[in-house]
Amino acid sequence: MEMTIDFPGGSRVDAHFGAFTVATDQPPAASAPSPFEVFLASIGTCAGIYVLGFCRQRNLPTEGIRIIEHINHSPLTGMVETIGLEIQVPAEFPEKYRDSLIRSAELCAVKKHLEKPPKFDITTRVV
Repeated sequence: MEMTIDFPGGSRVDAHFGAFTVATDQPPAASAPSPFEVFLASIGTCAGIYVLGFCRQRNLPTEGIRIIEHINHSPLTGMVETIGLEIQVPAEFPEKYRDSLIRSAELCAVKKHLEKPPKFDITTRVV
């Protein structure tokens, strides 16, 4: 997979891949989320894909299900220390599937890459 990152103006930095563009921006006049916010959102939405897939495979309704992502920063460094994903289900959601929802969310590829991060190779090239 390859992405092209460009600078469309102001503080905008966009990523293009396939038919998609992910727009990012920086405060104070942000017109899109910051790159870090997109990264954090990818964790919750990735877990959501697995929760959705689990429910669809079992013909379980998804109305009323949502994931609340809790991001806790270190007061000393400002770095994220913990990320909690709380899967909220309606009272009528079968109790026997609740632990399985957690296991399905744990399959998230973004989470797995954070647990075993890739190496970075950053270079320059004159074009």
